Amino acid sequence: MATLQAIKYSPGKLEVLDQLRLPHVFRYDDVKTCEEAFDCIRSMRVRGAPAIAIVAVLGLAVELQTTQLQASTVEDTIAHIDQRLDYLKESRPTAVDLANSITLLKGLVRAHAQKSSDAEPRDIVAAYVAGAEEYMNRDLQTNLAIGDNGAAWLRDVAGASADKPISVLTHCNTGSLATSGHGTALGIIRSLQSSGVLRHAFCTETRPYNQGSRLTAFELVHEGIPATLVTDSMAAALFATRGKEENIAAVIVGADRVVANGDTANKIGTYALAVLAKYHGIKFVVAAPRTSIDLLTAEGKDITIEQRKGEEVTQVTGPVVGSDGKVDERIVARVATADQRIGVWNPAFDVTPHELIDAIVTEAGVVVKDGEGRFDLSKVKSA
Repeated sequence: MATLQAIKYSPGKLEVLDQLRLPHVFRYDDVKTCEEAFDCIRSMRVRGAPAIAIVAVLGLAVELQTTQLQASTVEDTIAHIDQRLDYLKESRPTAVDLANSITLLKGLVRAHAQKSSDAEPRDIVAAYVAGAEEYMNRDLQTNLAIGDNGAAWLRDVAGASADKPISVLTHCNTGSLATSGHGTALGIIRSLQSSGVLRHAFCTETRPYNQGSRLTAFELVHEGIPATLVTDSMAAALFATRGKEENIAAVIVGADRVVANGDTANKIGTYALAVLAKYHGIKFVVAAPRTSIDLLTAEGKDITIEQRKGEEVTQVTGPVVGSDGKVDERIVARVATADQRIGVWNPAFDVTPHELIDAIVTEAGVVVKDGEGRFDLSKVKSA
C-alpha cells in the first residue's frame, strides 16, 4: 500500500494535504505564495516540525518560480529572500526545524553569490530553489535512518525478537503526514513492524487537536499496523493493567525542539507520558532529526511555548455521523464541548526534562546519557 504524502512538489507547483479534514476528506491545497504557506502552517492544515519547514521553504521556492522578481541585483535578491523567509519563520515559533531550515537556505544563497563573482539574480533564485528541493529530499532519507536506528536500539535494549515482539505507545503524529515520508517516531514503529518484532502500537488521541486520533490512527490503519487508540488520560491505566500482557517496552515520541541538555519540547501531554513511563519502568524515546537539535538553547525553560486559541479546547469540528453510523463528509458541524464562557489555558507544547528521557534517536545514531546522567548532543549534531 502506498505511503501517505502530506506534501507533493514538482518545480513550480506545491500541493499540501489539508490535515484538518482527515481522516474523512482527502484533499490537497495548492500553495503558490508565502502568504498561503504561512496560512497553511498557522492554521495547522500542515503540522509536524519537518513538514512545516518543508512547506515554508518550498512555498518560497514556488513563489520565486512563478512570480516576477522585482530585484535587479544579487544583493537585492538575497535581501528579498531573507525578508520572505523571516516572514515565514513567524508561522510556528516553537519548531526549531523551521528556523534551522531558514538559516540553512540563507547561508546557501550567500555562499552561491560569493562563489560566483558574475552571478545574476536568476542564479540566486535557482540556487535557492535547488536548496529547498534538496532539503525535502534529504528529509526522507533522514526519516528512514531514524526508523532503522531506533528499531535496532529497541531490539537490543528490550530484547525484541520475532519470538518476543514488543508493544509501544506513541503520542501526537510523527509519521508520513508530519514529514516528507516514513516519519520519525512513527518511522521507528514502521521499522519495528517491517522487521517482525512489533506486537502492537498504541496511540493517544492527543487532545485538544486530536492529531493522534485523526492522523496517527489513520496512518496505522492505512498501513495495516496492529494498533489501538486510547485517550490521553488512559495511558497510566494501560501501563498498569496491560503493560506486561502486551509487553509494552517503550513510549516513542517526536520533538519540535531538543536543546543542549536534552530537554525536549513536544506536543502537550508528552511530559505526562514521560513521568508515567519512568514510574512503570518503560523506556522513553525521543525521535528527532538533527535539524530539531538546538545547541544554542541551554535548557528547556528557555524554549518559547506557543499558546493556541481557547476554542480548540472548548469546541470540536468534524463531519456528522448519521443514525446508521456512517460519516457524512458533506455535513460539517462545530460542537461546543464546554461552557463557552470559561477561561482556557492552551499551550501547544510542553517540555520533558532530560532526566526522564532514555534515548534520543537521530539519523546519525542513538544518543544515551553518560554515567553522570547527561546527554552529549554536540557530536551527533555535527556528524
